[in-house]
Amino acid sequence: MSGGVELETPPGSSRSGGTTPVGGKPPRHHLTSIRHCASSARIAATSAEFELDSGTLSLISPTDMRPGFLPVFRSGSCADIGPKSYMEDEHVYVDNLVEHLGLRGPGIHAPGAFYGVFDGHGGTDAACFVRKNILKFITEDCHFPNSMEKAIRSAFVKVDHAIADSHSLDRNSGTTALTVFIFGRTLLVANAGDCRAVLGKRGRAVELSRDHKPSCTVERLRIENLGGTVFDGYLNGQLAVARAIGDWHMKGSKGSLCPLTPEPEFREVRLTEEDEFLIIGCDGLWDVMSSQFAVSMVRKELMAHNDPQRCSRELVQEALRRDCCDNLTVVVVCFSVDPPPQIEIPRFRVRRSISMEGLHTLKGALDSNV
Repeated sequence: MSGGVELETPPGSSRSGGTTPVGGKPPRHHLTSIRHCASSARIAATSAEFELDSGTLSLISPTDMRPGFLPVFRSGSCADIGPKSYMEDEHVYVDNLVEHLGLRGPGIHAPGAFYGVFDGHGGTDAACFVRKNILKFITEDCHFPNSMEKAIRSAFVKVDHAIADSHSLDRNSGTTALTVFIFGRTLLVANAGDCRAVLGKRGRAVELSRDHKPSCTVERLRIENLGGTVFDGYLNGQLAVARAIGDWHMKGSKGSLCPLTPEPEFREVRLTEEDEFLIIGCDGLWDVMSSQFAVSMVRKELMAHNDPQRCSRELVQEALRRDCCDNLTVVVVCFSVDPPPQIEIPRFRVRRSISMEGLHTLKGALDSNV
């Protein structure tokens, strides 16, 4: 796929597409701790520009952890330019946050991970700048790691202001941003825009973010209260998202209230053994498939080959088959070294003809109405 870059690929790695884990187990070799995507034209320059640490899969032995479930992080990504003429998506993922930070973070305990997807528009400057700097802005904030929401909210605003102050970036370029921090069993999603995070919970899709479209009732009211308008689904008739970093041609002075805000919306969950994997992706994916379909597909593929890298690639390929009209970026994060178990469906006296995907969709709809 074009648009994806891995800084290092060890020999025999399943990430190169050359081998498949034996017996449904993930490979035990060293994995790249942080990877990012960029357009194919920037691949060589990007590799030389950044010195990114490589690390190992974060595995916690039974003697190192308290009784109870603790996730193990392993991930894979895929990005594709799609039918567009150039790539504006970016993404980043860190499977071992403690090692990546060089054990410099006070109060940070393994396992920890960080993931992000950034859907640029109006050029590549904003998405590329956010991908390179957002983790640094978060970890250097005075509230990190004791008050994560404050640290992340502050970082989103600071990176937004940095674009406005830069003399080398196009300040009219913009990007949506979705980040995921995981410490132990606590998973925290921060979202500004229409990227989406979806949790796979024993085959059921649980959406952990809300798409910030201008036509969404909550966002439309916020926009109108701040003097903006929504015309034909666009903020002030110009932008298809209600929250974004950059886009300074649509904002006032720094610090002023504006209908287009960089501030994220948060969702925190406590992971359990039922939580099998996480899918995060830009809107190019979600424009052509439902959250439940994506979860059902990933779960089926993990049961077959247990490789999150292949799962992300298969989601992108499926979106292309469905005539996606945008760039595509997907990250799949697994929380166990083992593939998902087979789900036992209880037998009923009356024969039913509902599929597993339909069953989970119905359950999700009932849960959302509680």
